[in-house]
Amino acid sequence: MQKIVECVPNFSEGHDLALIEQITSAIAQVEGVSLLDVDPGADTNRTVVTFVGGPEAVVEAAFQGIKRAAELIDMRHHTGAHARMGATDVCPFIPVSNMTMEECAELSRILGKRVGEELNIPVYLYEYAASSPERENLATIRAGEYEGLSKKLKDPNWKPDFGKAEMNARSGATVIGARKFLIAYNVNLNTRDQKKATDIALEIREAGRNARDPETNKFIRAKDGSFVKQPGTLKAVKAVGWYIDEYKMAQISMNLVDMEVTPFHIAFDEVVKQADLRGLRVSGSELVGLIPLKAMLDAGRYYLKKQNSSTAVSQVELIRVAIQSLGLNEISPFKPEERIIEYQLGNQDEKNLVDLGITAFVDELASDSPAPGGGSVSALASTMAAGLTNMVGVLTFGKKGYEETWEEIELLSNQAQALKDTLLFLVDEDTRSFNSVMAAMRMPRESDEEQSARLQALQQATIYSAEIPLKVMRHSLEVIKLAARMAEIGNQNSLSDAGVAVLQAQAGLEGAALNILINIPGIDDQDVVSKFKAEVSQLKSESATLADKVLSDMTTKLLTPNS
Repeated sequence: MQKIVECVPNFSEGHDLALIEQITSAIAQVEGVSLLDVDPGADTNRTVVTFVGGPEAVVEAAFQGIKRAAELIDMRHHTGAHARMGATDVCPFIPVSNMTMEECAELSRILGKRVGEELNIPVYLYEYAASSPERENLATIRAGEYEGLSKKLKDPNWKPDFGKAEMNARSGATVIGARKFLIAYNVNLNTRDQKKATDIALEIREAGRNARDPETNKFIRAKDGSFVKQPGTLKAVKAVGWYIDEYKMAQISMNLVDMEVTPFHIAFDEVVKQADLRGLRVSGSELVGLIPLKAMLDAGRYYLKKQNSSTAVSQVELIRVAIQSLGLNEISPFKPEERIIEYQLGNQDEKNLVDLGITAFVDELASDSPAPGGGSVSALASTMAAGLTNMVGVLTFGKKGYEETWEEIELLSNQAQALKDTLLFLVDEDTRSFNSVMAAMRMPRESDEEQSARLQALQQATIYSAEIPLKVMRHSLEVIKLAARMAEIGNQNSLSDAGVAVLQAQAGLEGAALNILINIPGIDDQDVVSKFKAEVSQLKSESATLADKVLSDMTTKLLTPNS
């Protein structure tokens, strides 16, 4: 539910660690971002910085980093092996969670405009943010590098997207854009032979290898004399084979540039296939850097499906399956809390209710603090209902006698699992929304301006405090519908569990309704109030009718099991 963006600016300094630290400090000091990696390169004289956070925070952190680099780096004295055209050479935004590529492209435009106007640095947009097809490729924009920039800026075809078409001798130009997430991934082989690893790499990479005539075994050339290529088996994959002395093994090292085209579990299985054809075995794999949660969950589901097992399991189980199936623990322990981007973003100082044990949660509930209260308990009741619904599905999937329902059961179970995760979030969000109301009430109100600001903040917080239980009501009704269908087609030995799920979800829905109604008197906008009241009434009526019918039918079935 949280919007997460990754940003990977490349700064033209790889020697002076104190200078680099000043740049990264400017980034890390922005609230709401997490600095994940700082990778300086002496030969390239370049540092790659990786940080993540919410959209607004990431844009602000990127600007502060670019600004500090402009103050500290003088491109007139810069040399290095890597192509570059500015103190901040390139700054891409990458969607990680609940962000579209277009949203990241818009972040690029927001940042580019600010850099051009406030820092007087020419800015070019690239890849998914490019203003024209000719500017999509970073290498094309960067052609001529810093040394050719002055001439490029005089060419009308290379007018920057933001900033003046004037040479900034100190800072050069910056390329900002949006691109897909790149996964750096290595697969380990039970051999030290680099040539065998290279052979597999050539076979799988999208660029492939030079084609040979099957009769003469000679390379095939086109009319212009160039080599004809035989495409590799994996799209959007770059790969090389190498030998790692530290591990005493050969590896296939891959850059997966589009994980939607080729996910890393598909790449792994293809290497396994190619290794087997050559009498080799894959012994494990390793991720370089961090990975989005979705990639790990997709891998877990993929391997469960291959086992004909239900995929409607928790995130923890999906991740465990992915780690074990891919051998991610072979070289060093794979710790999800350290390697998955979303898990890195949690506020370590924030105590989440859902992370407490049952006893600790109830003790917190029984304390003199007004939150957590009925809203969080309502969300928790429906969370447990979703969990029970999913349990019925898991106990049905793969069971003899229910073969015709397996496909629908799997769909229902995955929907219940998703609702469980959403409702878990709302357990804590209800408490956070109440705390926001309290914070607004504590705002100063001595001047007219302070009173106005306080009133506006209080209204926004109160409306949000009603919106959270309204979401709980909506999701609770969905749980009731799922549980009702599970009761019809699911494992009849778990019929009572489906019934308890209906009761729990109905309790959560009714409790959430009370939490909406108690917030309504504090809302001044009567149109908003009317919408809240109408939807509360509709959800209560629909859920009560459905729950009564389901429980009545279920009771009859339980009392007459052989009917």
